[in-house]
Amino acid sequence: MTTEANTRMQRPLDKVDPQIADLLREEAVRQATGLELIPSENLVSEAVLEAMGSIFTNKYAEGYPGKRYYGGCEFADKVEQLAIDRAKQLFGADHANVQAHSGTSANVAVYMSALKPGDTVLGMALAHGGHLTHGHPLNFSGRMYKFVEYHVRQEDERIDYDEIEKLAQEHKPKMIFVDMAHIAGLVAAGVHPSPVPHADIVSTTTHKTLRGPRGGMVLSKAAFAKEIDKLTFPGTQGGPLVHTIAAKAVCFMEALEPSFIEYQKQVASNAKALANAISRHGFRVVSGGTDNHVFLVEVHPRGITGSDAEKALDRAGITVNKNAIPFDPLPPMKAGGIRLGSPSVTSRGMKEPEMELIANGVAEVLTHMGDAGVEQKVRKQVAELAARFPIYESRTRAAATHARV
Repeated sequence: MTTEANTRMQRPLDKVDPQIADLLREEAVRQATGLELIPSENLVSEAVLEAMGSIFTNKYAEGYPGKRYYGGCEFADKVEQLAIDRAKQLFGADHANVQAHSGTSANVAVYMSALKPGDTVLGMALAHGGHLTHGHPLNFSGRMYKFVEYHVRQEDERIDYDEIEKLAQEHKPKMIFVDMAHIAGLVAAGVHPSPVPHADIVSTTTHKTLRGPRGGMVLSKAAFAKEIDKLTFPGTQGGPLVHTIAAKAVCFMEALEPSFIEYQKQVASNAKALANAISRHGFRVVSGGTDNHVFLVEVHPRGITGSDAEKALDRAGITVNKNAIPFDPLPPMKAGGIRLGSPSVTSRGMKEPEMELIANGVAEVLTHMGDAGVEQKVRKQVAELAARFPIYESRTRAAATHARV
């Protein structure tokens, strides 16, 4: 027996909204047939996607495990507690709050738990590698708090720790900010030194190198746990996204597997190999290389803007992002560089030999700017390389079947 209401709920997406269904298929094909080199992106598992699109979308669960403002949270409690426990184990933290909707949400909670409006914070300058939430004047952080910026040295484009020490002694900031959003996966695997033992509070995202759903998290020492929780809910957010928290729990479980360590080692090796290969084509890599998953390539001396480079590579099936470089002569929306990273291509199983091929494609497009023939030739090479390392096969098969129909 069924009901009219149940029949309505069982309708497939193709029937309810064919436009969105088509776009989902098209995006799956785009990701599968191209190369994602944006370092803040990754390719999550089908298990993470399944949890993200789960029945917990329906559940309101304001509060924390065992202390909710709604009934029916017995399973939501278990999901969130699993995520908390796994995060603490993964990073060796006293406390974990997994409710932040994004990295920015996590940073808001951190600031509000430890600072008063007008307090001084020492953070990295946006133009030198910082984030909007590290004191940009148009962002809430720059509006609410007094930020003192530290920089990289012009001669080698590395963080000037002498400057940081001088600024800290001069301004006596209430906070020196630690945001490990980009390197969280590397930290979890022990490939990058962890800030957790040294910092009272650490914020991060759960996507990027951690290879989880889009969201945020705050780790802290026990003494700060109560304030972090209170300033997340009810301080800055309402009900948590339990389906996203479920996906975070899955991501943490995957990150606790031994294979995750090997993955992160390969992420770092691939980034180094890709940076070195691009350098051999005559492009300058900012700071001379990379020790993690990301690097910047200077393009403006060739008369190319980062924006134009991004578009040209996109037409060739290689996704990067324009990015300002330290001491950039160009405005941010044009930018003097592009940013590349290895997490997504490493998730596909690619290794150092493939980084050489990718570097060849990047260099060929950028040395023949505006040449449609070169772009199409590289696009074909990219599709052939991507086909050797397939992803989301059931989704791309569905797209191919739908196209034939």
